[in-house]
Parts: sequence; C-alpha cells; structure tokens
Amino acid sequence: MTRPLRVLAVDDVAPALVELVRLLRASPQVGDVAEAGDPITALRLIQAGPFDVVFLDISMPGMNGLELASLLARMTDPPMVVFVTAYEEHAASAYGIGAVDYLLKPVSAERLAAALTRVRRFSAPDTAPAPAPVDALAAVPVELAGRTRFVRRDDVRFVEAQGDYVRLHTPTGAHLVRIPISRLEEHWQHAGFSRVHRSYLLAVPAVRELRSDLSGGLLAHTDVGDVPVSRRHSRELREHLLEAATRGAFEPPGGRAAR
Repeated sequence: MTRPLRVLAVDDVAPALVELVRLLRASPQVGDVAEAGDPITALRLIQAGPFDVVFLDISMPGMNGLELASLLARMTDPPMVVFVTAYEEHAASAYGIGAVDYLLKPVSAERLAAALTRVRRFSAPDTAPAPAPVDALAAVPVELAGRTRFVRRDDVRFVEAQGDYVRLHTPTGAHLVRIPISRLEEHWQHAGFSRVHRSYLLAVPAVRELRSDLSGGLLAHTDVGDVPVSRRHSRELREHLLEAATRGAFEPPGGRAAR
C-alpha cells in the first residue's frame, strides 16, 4: 500500500488554515498534517520535517509564500509545494519556482484531491522513458523574394493563424507561411507548443509571465509580444506551464531552452 502523505499547511489567516487542514485530514491520501500560521514557523517545522508536500499561501506578512518556496528549493531534499491563494496573477511565478500545483481559494475537496494525485505522480519513482516521437517540421521553409529560408521551430515564440496562412513570430521578425495552424499544432505539440486560442499556437517555454488585459482576459507574455489565451484554454496552459517548470524547460534570458 502507498504510504500516506506527510503534509504541512501554511496560512496566516486562521479560518482559511482551519478549513485547509480539515480538507487535508479528510483525504484518504493524507496521513500526518501539521500546520503553521506564519512562514518562520513553517520553515522551522520543515527543517525538523520531513514533509512530502507543503500547501502554502502566498500573501503573508514578513516573508511571502513565493519567497519561502524559493528558500525550500535550495534544500537538498525539499518538499513539494502546492500554492493555495486567492490571487490568480502569481501562477506563472509559482510554476517558475517549481510548484506542483496552484489552487485558488476557496478550495473544493475535488480540486484538493486532484492536487494530491499530482503530488503522488511527481513523487513516484521514475519509470523507463517512452520512445521519442518522430520529429516533424523542425524547420519551416519560408519563401521571400524568390529565395527560400528555413525558420527553426525553436526560434518561434508563437504562431498566429491568418486564413490559410500562419505567421511565425520570432525574435528576428514575423514570417508568413502557407500552412494550416492545425497542422503545425499536430506536429509541434510534442515540442512544447500548446493551442491557447482559436488563432494562436504558443511555445510554452517562451512564456515570461501571465497578464490580464483591460477586459479581464488572459495574456501570455513573450519577448516578442503578448498572446491572447481563451477562457477554455487557460487551465490547460497553466498545466503546461507547471509541467515545463518541473522539467526546467522555461526559456532562459536570451533564448529558448535547449531540448
């Protein structure tokens, strides 16, 4: 039988902490649950540990949850971190630190169960890797003034559909190519590209941060522009961001991460 998880819940708001602890203790996946009302107490408990996962609020006095998670990441064998917050805008930063999940308050029992299942998956021993898919369209031919040049997939930050064409946005400019966006999605999804809008295909490792536009919609910010994210694709994008963060696949300053 799989060992129950050892969990630490951290929140400076007492009613929120009580409710989170109640949900955790009611879960069959959880064994011991400790609690802390501030980051310093949490740090002491973690150092005395061990814990499998820390459910961590972000907005706290003295040291916020992102700062505490950054400290934990420097440990030799850190616990996994799941953020529990009322603020959606910190998601990209949380994923960048390597959070396993990002829960918005109020947290339901079903959503908490999904987060615990994710913790289980990331803590499971590595299995043999699946065979690598056959690469396709790693470079796309672009016709310009009677000459053909090739745009490398790794240089593309996002793809914009324009009728029967797509425009490939790269740091050196935008390139128009006659190819359906659905075909690029089919061939590029294994390489870190995700459909985030009916008209946009996004290189997930190129995302610098998530922003809200003036109408309350979601934008994925890259170094060559912002990409609109439709409501129905927003959760999927956050899932992909989390997975990219845990693989260390985010773009470093100056270029896309090597694959």
